[in-house]
Amino acid sequence: MTQLFFSDHSIMEAAPPLVIFGAGGLGREVLLLLQQLNEAQPTWTIGGFYDDQPPSSPTVAGLPYLGTSADLNATTEPLAVVVAVGSPSGRAGVVRRLTAPQLSFPVLVHPGVALAAHQRVELGEGCIIQQGCILTCDIVLGSFVFLNLGCTVGHDATLGEFCSLMPHANVGGAAQLGTGVYLGTNATVIQGVCIGENALLGAGAVAVRDLPANVTAVGVPARVIKYNK
Repeated sequence: MTQLFFSDHSIMEAAPPLVIFGAGGLGREVLLLLQQLNEAQPTWTIGGFYDDQPPSSPTVAGLPYLGTSADLNATTEPLAVVVAVGSPSGRAGVVRRLTAPQLSFPVLVHPGVALAAHQRVELGEGCIIQQGCILTCDIVLGSFVFLNLGCTVGHDATLGEFCSLMPHANVGGAAQLGTGVYLGTNATVIQGVCIGENALLGAGAVAVRDLPANVTAVGVPARVIKYNK
């Protein structure tokens, strides 16, 4: 996994054209994020949407549907891709399918989110950070982490690749989330708690102690109700 400090993403040279993989509701929200970024600093030329499940109409939010992952892999020119898939496993599956060397996966951070070099926040490729998120300092986000609206991440927290935080999820200081963890809306991981890979913490749940990998946990305090395949 390649990781760069946020300051390395702050200045871009001639960004390539960009497309969104995922033609559903999250794809339209990502389009809104891109439009907000362009309003703050014109950067991206947005070509349209790709999805392996074609939408019901030839356009999505006024932009064309362009094809499947196979079509995207056939591109011969440099192209930036944003993977707008909320499920960690679904997002990982898309990334595995997108193998063309011309494709790159930029970091997108809402212009209202404070991220300066002195915060020492490390971001992997393909991360998406939506409006209203708060990240403090000395934080590591692996590749393709998705923070939905209004999430908070405290000092020294580590989020593994493909983690998904739904709106207003909270990660306390020094907490550790393994690869592919999913936090539902308003879920909270208390300071110092470790969540195993591919675990799912339900909406509103509060993890006050470590959770193993591949489980679903709900409630306050969170308790395991299911072991996932």
